[in-house]
Amino acid sequence: MEFTKGHGTGNDFVILPDPDGQLDLTPELVAALCDRRRGIGADGVLRVVRAAKHPDGAGLAGEAEWFMDYWNADGSFAEMCGNGARVFVRYLLDTGLATPAGAALPVATRAGVVRALVEGDAVSVEMRRPRVYDESAATLGELTLTGAAVDIGNPHLVCVLPAGVELSALDLTRAPGYDPVVFPSGVNVEFIVAGDPVDGTDGHTVMRVYERGSAETLSCGTGACAVGAVALRDAGRDTGVVAVDVPGGRLTVTVTADSCWLSGPAVLVATGEVDPAALLR
Repeated sequence: MEFTKGHGTGNDFVILPDPDGQLDLTPELVAALCDRRRGIGADGVLRVVRAAKHPDGAGLAGEAEWFMDYWNADGSFAEMCGNGARVFVRYLLDTGLATPAGAALPVATRAGVVRALVEGDAVSVEMRRPRVYDESAATLGELTLTGAAVDIGNPHLVCVLPAGVELSALDLTRAPGYDPVVFPSGVNVEFIVAGDPVDGTDGHTVMRVYERGSAETLSCGTGACAVGAVALRDAGRDTGVVAVDVPGGRLTVTVTADSCWLSGPAVLVATGEVDPAALLR
């Protein structure tokens, strides 16, 4: 089975070309591919399939040729992955499956169609505007942190750390506790502190994230968008630009009146072949 390895600010993915939807992709195989000792290692799998050839993308085939079939590292599905979408687009362009044009490139996802623009090393994707809709809390051991519930096609809980709690000191080796009534399908939890001012932005935030189905990752694109929306709200703004620093680098989030753009580097680092039978032994 052919694969490509790529990442966006350290959020890494195994990319599987499957234009006609013929791969027998199972949760067990996805988890084996993402295993960092016995497999290739990744935060998730991106299957590249024509929208018309996948049951979850067929309804969007009139709007986008390609469907991003995204799986978490544990073999579960996710509705959307912002960094994954950016890496997915880089793959389409670098392999000639799509060609750059003046208009944005549409990509079908389980959260709907997103659009992408490419400028040099940076890939930007336009997603739905984050919706801050509730308050909840996350628990880390004996620490309870209140936060904002945000929907951006997948669920997020953004927790601003209070004074005296260091971001680097948080133990994210285990999943944070959360309210299953508010988040019945699980949640990605972001922990944030304010950063120093960055020219050309309306805010600067530093974050760590525990992703549902993947544990702590070096970056989370939809999480950065959720964080940007909360930072702007707390600053009394409905729209604006926020620099979001993640352990893997910097992302730029631009919240408009009706959408959200996520921008940052997207890199392909390797190609090869993998033996599924060997992975599953």
